[in-house]
Parts: sequence; structure tokens; C-alpha cells
Amino acid sequence: MRHALLTAGTKGLGRKVAESFLENGYSVTLSYLSDEKAVEEMKHTYHDLAERLQFVRADVTNKKDLTNLAEQAFSNFGRIDCLINNAGPYIFERKKLADTSEEEWNQMIDGNLSAVFYLLKKVIPIMRKQKYGRIITYGFQEAENASGWLNRGAFSAAKVGLVSLTKTIAIEEAENGITANMICPGNIAGEMKEATIEESRKLGKDNTPIGRSGTGEDIARFISFLCDENADMVTGTVTDITGGANIIHRFRQ
Repeated sequence: MRHALLTAGTKGLGRKVAESFLENGYSVTLSYLSDEKAVEEMKHTYHDLAERLQFVRADVTNKKDLTNLAEQAFSNFGRIDCLINNAGPYIFERKKLADTSEEEWNQMIDGNLSAVFYLLKKVIPIMRKQKYGRIITYGFQEAENASGWLNRGAFSAAKVGLVSLTKTIAIEEAENGITANMICPGNIAGEMKEATIEESRKLGKDNTPIGRSGTGEDIARFISFLCDENADMVTGTVTDITGGANIIHRFRQ
């Protein structure tokens, strides 16, 4: 049985991705930070799959927590086939880089870039022995081009660094049957993070060229494709999933 390790997988986009893995027959380890209610809700919903589902508390800005997360995932299931780096701190308040505190800067770098490094250090040796692995990171629209993002400087800097890390791993670990790809979700907010594509279409017109909001299912479907055993030709890619909408090149947002 394939096993997926997913950070921040109990709600939002992460939950839809986790559900997709469960539906595809995987065992899944999910990290969470503090939302015990979301954990209990998910345990109740998937009580019949309890033997395939593990929850581990972890702060992605804490190296020890990440080490423990990876070790528990491997200890319980004996393998790690997919690493989905869904978690990533984000500053919702819009502020210019010069107004960003050192604490906020460190949080963005530690949670969005260093966290992936620490998990890769634990997971890649396991994947090498398996001669198989799928690694997914998250970015933002046009991250591959190192686009500037007004009032999101610290976050975007971390994610652009993650682009290079993802592409590097894709090259270095290809000989070991490991792929690494980045996905860049568009503006998927609120309830749409856990919504289905069908639900999105029923809501009608949205501010995207395709006419509907993006959903958690959109992200989950693409990750499912990238993690397929036969998707080994797809590695080192950075893909926008925005419905054609431009979410960063607007002057005042």
C-alpha cells in the first residue's frame, strides 16, 4: 500500500488532497498545528479507515516537530511514497517588505522553505531505498519567473527559493525514481478550499476567465495525477492552477 505524508492536511486544500489519497487506497499521515476539532471531525468521518490514517501534531517552523512527523509516518507505515508540502505560513495583512518584521520574515522563510528542506532530509533517503517517490511543493502564480508580489515580499521570496529547490531535487533524484513538482493554486478562498468542482459550477459566475472559482478538488485532482506511478515523465515542473485569472499583477490589492 502506498503511503502519503501531507502537512496541514486536516482542513482547507490539504483536507481535499488527503481525502483524494484515501479514496485512491493510500495510507495517509497528516500533520496539524492546533485544530483538534478538525482532527476529531476527520477521525469521525473516516472511522472505517482508521488503520490507514494517522495524525501528528507539528509546527512546520520547528525542525524537531518535522523530524518527529517524518519518523512517525515511516514508523507506522514502513514507507513514504508521496510527500505533499501543503503547509506554509502566510501573512494576511498586506505590508511592504520594509515594513515586515524580522520575526515575520523568519516565519515565512522557516515555514515555507526551510521546512521543506528538513522534511526532504528525512524522506529522500527512504524514497531512495524504495527507488520511488513523489514530492509536491506549493508556490504562487508565476513563481517560476520570480515575479514580484506587491505586499507579499517575504512569502514570495520563500516560494521563489522553493522553486529552485524543487527543480534541483527533480534533477538530483531522478535516477532514484523520485519526481518533484510545484503547483501554484489561484485565489481559492473560504469554503471553496474544501468544495468540489461540481459545487463550484453550481455557484455560477466567478471572477475568473473560466467562469467559476477554483476548489480544493481542482488541486487534489492535479496532485493525484502527479503522484501516479506512470507520471514519472513529469518532473521539475511549476504549474499554475488559476482558471486563467491573474492574481498578483494588480497594483493595489
